[in-house]
Amino acid sequence: MKEFFKMVFASAIGVLVAGVFLMIISFSILIGTIASIGKTTEYVPKENGVFKLSVSGIVSETVQENPFAALTGRNVVELSLHDILRSIEAAKENENIRGIYLEAGTLSAGPAHIDAIRKALIDFKRSGKFVVAYGGTFTQGSYYLCSVADKIYLNPQGLLLITGLSSETVFYKGLFDKLGVEMNVFKVGTHKGFPEKYTRKDLSPENREQIVSYQQGIWGNITGNIAESRGITTAIINQFADEGYAFATPEKAVELGLIDELKYKTDVDQYVMELAGQTGKKLQTAGLDKMKTIRQRKSVSPNKVAVLYAEGEIRPEDMSIYTSEQVISEKLVRELVKLKEDDEVKAVVLRVNSPGGSAYILDQIWHEVMELKQVKPIVVSMGAVAASGGYYISCAANKIIAEPNTLTGSIGIFGLFPNATGLLDKIGISSDVVKTNRFGDFGDISRPMRDDEKKLLQNYIERGYDTFLSRCAEGRGKTKEEIDLVAQGRVWTGEQALQNGLVDELGGLDTAITWAATLADLDSYAVSYVNTSRDILQELLDKRFTGLKASIIKDALGKEYEMIYSIQNGEYLTGILSMLPFNVSPL
Repeated sequence: MKEFFKMVFASAIGVLVAGVFLMIISFSILIGTIASIGKTTEYVPKENGVFKLSVSGIVSETVQENPFAALTGRNVVELSLHDILRSIEAAKENENIRGIYLEAGTLSAGPAHIDAIRKALIDFKRSGKFVVAYGGTFTQGSYYLCSVADKIYLNPQGLLLITGLSSETVFYKGLFDKLGVEMNVFKVGTHKGFPEKYTRKDLSPENREQIVSYQQGIWGNITGNIAESRGITTAIINQFADEGYAFATPEKAVELGLIDELKYKTDVDQYVMELAGQTGKKLQTAGLDKMKTIRQRKSVSPNKVAVLYAEGEIRPEDMSIYTSEQVISEKLVRELVKLKEDDEVKAVVLRVNSPGGSAYILDQIWHEVMELKQVKPIVVSMGAVAASGGYYISCAANKIIAEPNTLTGSIGIFGLFPNATGLLDKIGISSDVVKTNRFGDFGDISRPMRDDEKKLLQNYIERGYDTFLSRCAEGRGKTKEEIDLVAQGRVWTGEQALQNGLVDELGGLDTAITWAATLADLDSYAVSYVNTSRDILQELLDKRFTGLKASIIKDALGKEYEMIYSIQNGEYLTGILSMLPFNVSPL
């Protein structure tokens, strides 16, 4: 008995000590994080400086720094497109920076995001400064970005992984059949393929058609841009991909003109030192973390053009504890109201990067865009994806600017309602309903939907589609019939969308800012940025480590996270939605 009490006492002490220890660590991190906020020190480049940009990680429009990321053990690097573009501009303007050194790795980014960085690098080269790229392995995305460099070097034992584009859709119908779950689908749009993953085991002809179309358009742009930068033909790039030369000896890449020379990193470092005019034994560089702190010359003006970021799926922000991803929620509505009421803000640029989502929330955003438009001009700048609901919140703007490789359109709507009768029968669960009216149990998943219920819901979906067409027709100055011809859930590239009148011009964020200032008749103006990213510290206090738990879960599941999250997301996907019909894979 004595030994028993000893063990209990020791265990209690151990738990108490561990608890106190964890509390101290958590408190220390929290205090350190709070203390660090607002204390960013500006970096002052030394003479003959070099901006070393690591082309590796996941690129988003903006990145919310998570002070607790270290606790999750995740090694994924998240890159902010805004920070990258701002740093390249700062490097161009700073007389002490002689060039940019691109170090390639595994890059996960949409083609439109890469296009934006490539254009910034091309503009940087016009200043007479150098751009040099090196990689032990070039993925397709990192090579596409680095192809603008004056010189591209590959490790003698490295890989150039140019293989072409591909798209994979995961279907759950087989799983649902085994579970005894039937998904009732209600939609408008022959190309609205999102529900197919729940009702088919392969792509419909219409869905396959649009994927082939946008892939060919994007691949044509990518190969064309690489060919122009490298002074070769697109046929050479396609030959490299079709012959599987990605796995040939690296000399093949040099032979075909895709790579300048095979060199080890130390040799390339020495070459960059000579270009920059540095003396010493080691190349001195500054990374993105330093370069983004350089203050840039800003216009001194009481007039502002505000850039408001709208990134992620459109859904309630606290929808699930299983995701820490950025979302577009009712918070965007509140930000639009603030900008409308801010007298210093003369025009707004809405930067949209979204595949769509909740029809209810996106209509609230659309309404506020219309309200703001009555007071001051608003221009939409489309990122990698601005489709379905992403297009819905864009269509009311005075002008829409897209990148050539932006995915947009997908004007359609659908609803999903499960019938779990088979599953409930298998596990021995039954139910009985008492109701006062015929549709009192509408949406009950424990029984098949009745025909009159299906008719009601289909009519509701069709009214939603008609509303979508009306919104687009009003915003684009067209008839509903004209919009319907290019709608039907069809996905278009930005280039294709320009041809069919869904966007006004091809260009990046700078183009949209210039248009916003022009529409507001501004000769001089300052640009301010409004980020709607999640506040990690506030979430810590409000949601009890929600973001931390999500990061740990995501890290543990790895590549399977997206699939499991899609299944878990079923509750959110029940209802009326306007979503891109597939997940977009980065380069």
